[in-house]
Amino acid sequence: MTHPRPSPSLAPSSRTRVRRLPDRAHYDFDTVAAVVDASRLCTIAFAWNGSVHALPTAHWRDGDHLYIHGARASRMLQALVQDECCVSVARVDGLVFARSAFHHSMNYRSAVIYGRFEAVEDAAAKEAALRAFIERLAPGRWTQLRPVSAKEVHATTVLRLPLAEASVKIRDWGVKDDAEDMDWPVWAGVVPLDVVTGPPQTDPASVVGAAPAVPA
Repeated sequence: MTHPRPSPSLAPSSRTRVRRLPDRAHYDFDTVAAVVDASRLCTIAFAWNGSVHALPTAHWRDGDHLYIHGARASRMLQALVQDECCVSVARVDGLVFARSAFHHSMNYRSAVIYGRFEAVEDAAAKEAALRAFIERLAPGRWTQLRPVSAKEVHATTVLRLPLAEASVKIRDWGVKDDAEDMDWPVWAGVVPLDVVTGPPQTDPASVVGAAPAVPA
């Protein structure tokens, strides 16, 4: 099923329209996809049995959809195909130090996506989605692994959510202080934050010593 891509300048729905600081808003597909791709973890808010939950889970993108996976018995996965939800993804890129506490801030990228997940039922499509997940972790790794079994594919639920109803907020600039504070004797500026990979910790029983290349 093909879903329309977000307009570059118009919110796809009233609930995605950014009202607080709308100058930071983006609605185009490429920006939404870039923020989704920049993180490996999303938070999904959903209702289940009269209660509200917000749970973090691994995600990946393939084309126009955000994908998640888990055990068939997962209450979250069961709930997500029955009703709508809200998915959020965020990355902090820097700490903004101003001359007053009021103007301290963060540089960030965040996306909010609304909709209802659909299950990927076809076994071949499900395996292809899982392959995309592994390849996102380390390109080329899927072909190096022991082939996935039909039992494993059956035991895994894969859901996907279209990125059609989404919005992004981005702050990526420096300090904005009041004019009367500019001479205050304190350091002002941005401290960038980034995610880096650490040294691989090889399993003692691993028959291969070289670790896979992991993208940031």
